[in-house]
Amino acid sequence: MLLLLSGVGGCDPKDPALPTTETQLEGNVASSHVLNGSDRVVTKPARIVAFGNSLTAGLGVAPDQSYPAQLQRRLREAGYHHEVINAGVSGDTTTGGLRRLDWILKSRPSMVILELGANDGLREQPLSLMASNLAKIIDGLQQAGVEVVLAGMQIPPNYGVDYTTGFASLFEQLARNHSATLIPFFLEGVAARKELNQADGIHPTAEGYRIVAETVFNVIDPLLKKEDPLPAS
Repeated sequence: MLLLLSGVGGCDPKDPALPTTETQLEGNVASSHVLNGSDRVVTKPARIVAFGNSLTAGLGVAPDQSYPAQLQRRLREAGYHHEVINAGVSGDTTTGGLRRLDWILKSRPSMVILELGANDGLREQPLSLMASNLAKIIDGLQQAGVEVVLAGMQIPPNYGVDYTTGFASLFEQLARNHSATLIPFFLEGVAARKELNQADGIHPTAEGYRIVAETVFNVIDPLLKKEDPLPAS
């Protein structure tokens, strides 16, 4: 299925789902520290950062209905203690994402779910530029020891066969070349289903985001099972 992505951007930058300042994200940095000079060490849970555009930010739904918030609840239900941070910025492109890389790394994530590229496609940015930006983001994350989960995306056929197929295959190629885990299609089961999308036909409803969260969970669950999740502080 193809998402009719005619405006993933164009969102309110004051969307409450977004981490609006660097200080806000830095304030969530995972750390271990000794309290009151005692031997008791409090360690914050491992962190998963959802890094993307308005589809990650949760445009049009309450903050607690965005996919990262629903993923957080799904992880809790499954017994995981990881913390999910919503680092979605409406209208973001891979170029914008690359500029945010250092900011993302300051949160010291153990895993990043990378959902960028849709806005590049809508603006018909060169696929070579998009691939280069995503490769640099993935490299930067992996060099910092972060597990990367890359979200695949699709665009409508009216962009032309060559561009459409090249766009879709780009994610698979990047995941393979960088040994990253791939979510084949981020909006699987949601795209083009009227009842699961808002009036704009672009952004999912709360139920649509629940399905997205479940799709993401099914991909990351095997990865998390390899870890020893930290207890919640």
